[in-house]
Amino acid sequence: MWRRILALILKEFRAIWKDPKSRYIVIVPPLIQAVLFAQAATFEVTRVALGVWNEDRALAATELLSRFDGSPAFRLAGSFDNPAEVAEAVSAERVKAVLHIGQTFSADVLAGRPAKVQLLLDGRRSNTALIVQNYAAEIVARYDLERLQSTGLAGQVSMETRAWFNPNYDSKWFILPGLTVLLTAIATLLITALSVARERELGTFEQLLVSPLTPFEILIGKAVPAFLIGIGEASLILLLSVFVLGVPFRGDLALLYAGMAVYLAAVIGVGLFISSIVATQQQAILGAFTFFAPSILLSGFLTPVENMPAWLQPLTLIDPMTYFTVISRGIFLKAMPAVEVLANLWPMALIAVVTLSSAAWLFGRRLQ
Repeated sequence: MWRRILALILKEFRAIWKDPKSRYIVIVPPLIQAVLFAQAATFEVTRVALGVWNEDRALAATELLSRFDGSPAFRLAGSFDNPAEVAEAVSAERVKAVLHIGQTFSADVLAGRPAKVQLLLDGRRSNTALIVQNYAAEIVARYDLERLQSTGLAGQVSMETRAWFNPNYDSKWFILPGLTVLLTAIATLLITALSVARERELGTFEQLLVSPLTPFEILIGKAVPAFLIGIGEASLILLLSVFVLGVPFRGDLALLYAGMAVYLAAVIGVGLFISSIVATQQQAILGAFTFFAPSILLSGFLTPVENMPAWLQPLTLIDPMTYFTVISRGIFLKAMPAVEVLANLWPMALIAVVTLSSAAWLFGRRLQ
């Protein structure tokens, strides 16, 4: 059995490498897109979840908070009493920023002394963090100006910012871990979606039907090359990101590859399902695009899931990209612990079981 599977695996690798289009798909686009996306991609901010850590309950602090609460740029998403709560909320991405008002803020404002507030930002989304910083700085500056006009006292209120996980707001730190998810899926999905369709067009599918290979063995033979190419693709992007483009890698490499293995299994299941129901390579490409485009939009790569309409957010739960995007960025930038990785790993595993089982069932029916 395993010798037959190995022979089929080697055949698949040779078929991929001999086809100039397949070689191009596997090697060239991921490298070009990794560089272009890292330099050129930008993102818009629609809503900002703001947390508040207020140690001053006096009038001046309350007035400043009311400015943030009344601003359309922010929505208050939590109140905290200590640094541990703040760190947990930012790490879990429940808030994009936390406004910290110290105990002496109101006293300093009333006395005309320099008064400072601190804004803690989630730097994993560098473009969002910069926009949030500008929003907050404008509110604080307007507050200080209004106090000067109404009381004649300029409290010299200023804001200090601190960006967690990405202190320099480098957009590559945010984009490239997400591209590891995106570009790996492109090659893997196309290879698996085209595999059976290519056999049909070349007239070799009938040879599989009369061979001693079982449907399960054929499925493994089609899946393993795509899996290994996906691992190699992701490893290449990982090396490019860390050693060429300077993105830090702070987490556990084994956890990243564990998540990657489950993620690729889910994507391969989708690709084999598409390949089993189409008749031509053109149809396979169309089917892959039909799946891939909405998956990118729902994954959180471009737009945060929490910013999507409420009716749309449940659809993200069946998208494997959603979970691996969280894992990839979390392991890259904040050394995501194993417990959080597991929380995103088991839904991907469930998706992989469903997609691979469906592909195997349909593939078996087509071989009968």
